[in-house]
Amino acid sequence: MHPLTRITNKHLLPIYDQPMICYAIEALVRAGVNELMLVTGGTHAGEFFRLLGNGQNHGIHRLFYAYQERPGGIAEALGLAHHFVEGDKVVVMLADNVFERSLRPAVEAFERQAAGARILLSRLADAEHLRHLGVVEFDGGERVRRIIEKPEEPPSTFAVTGVYFYDGSVFEVIPDLRPSGRGELEITDVNNHYIDRGVMEYDVIDGFWGDAGESIDVYYSVIDYVRENGANRAARQTVLTV
Repeated sequence: MHPLTRITNKHLLPIYDQPMICYAIEALVRAGVNELMLVTGGTHAGEFFRLLGNGQNHGIHRLFYAYQERPGGIAEALGLAHHFVEGDKVVVMLADNVFERSLRPAVEAFERQAAGARILLSRLADAEHLRHLGVVEFDGGERVRRIIEKPEEPPSTFAVTGVYFYDGSVFEVIPDLRPSGRGELEITDVNNHYIDRGVMEYDVIDGFWGDAGESIDVYYSVIDYVRENGANRAARQTVLTV
């Protein structure tokens, strides 16, 4: 996203008529999640507080903030929310994800799930695009075998979106993670831990999904889509739950 991110955090860049992060907040609030912790870092962290304040103007009942002192990965950022979650279930959403349809069916499915984790998948036809994402490999049936980051040969057409659901045991997983080659604690390692235990479920989302922070080209394609179609609309009844 350089050079746009020289002047601000990418999640504060505009998507059509509001800052990018507002779509993520709207998606969570409309899905029934109204207690949030925002984890950020870098030199523009204070701008989120200026934008959101206590969150009530955005439908948030309780909004907390945490500061990640270095770029240590999504899993490290989740670890900062340990005391905020206090053993409850938690949903993690990367704020550059924009969805056409409501996340409520997935949230309700996870509420019914006894334990473990849940991910949201999006089916993509473009193999070249899949090579830049996390892609699911299935076991020959409908169960997830593993998630492969940026595969040269994508094992399926199902990309992992930036929404993850975990039970309280996730905070026992994070301390045992080892940093990846780029020095970060990877959320894919957390997800593969749950897969190895046989307690990972998933939903295939209905409609458009865009990772607006993936690249300049994708950023503008998300803007074009939202301008024409909106986002976070009521879900159809065709969401696939497994």
